[in-house]
Amino acid sequence: MRHARGYRRLNRTHEHRKALFSNMAGSLIEHEQIKTTLPKAKELRPIVEKLITLAKRGDQHARRQAASKLKEAQYVEKLFDVLGPRYAERQGGYVRVLKAGFRYGDMAPMAIIEFVDRDRDAKGAADKARVAAEEAGEE
Repeated sequence: MRHARGYRRLNRTHEHRKALFSNMAGSLIEHEQIKTTLPKAKELRPIVEKLITLAKRGDQHARRQAASKLKEAQYVEKLFDVLGPRYAERQGGYVRVLKAGFRYGDMAPMAIIEFVDRDRDAKGAADKARVAAEEAGEE
């Protein structure tokens, strides 16, 4: 029996799990919606909620704590400049997990994890900007 064992291990080492959730949290902050397996989404939710709480605090210590959890500085900037003020009045519940059927191939349960009041234009905006810059460079 596995009573009170804390969290899902996801068949990964501690270091791999830490890197996985750091990358997933960064992707969620950048795109504001990602699709992943249901167990990963359920484990990612408290991590991202704590990062949003740090962003709401907004001081230098909170910024450094968030930077230690995230891989890139651009994620920390967006977290504190965009997401923190967006959820300043909200008392938790910043992220939702929606079930999205099963993956073809291994029948893994899939889920969409997204911010509650997300910016619908944020998903893929970096890729669109990169493609536009490449096209402008060719001409």
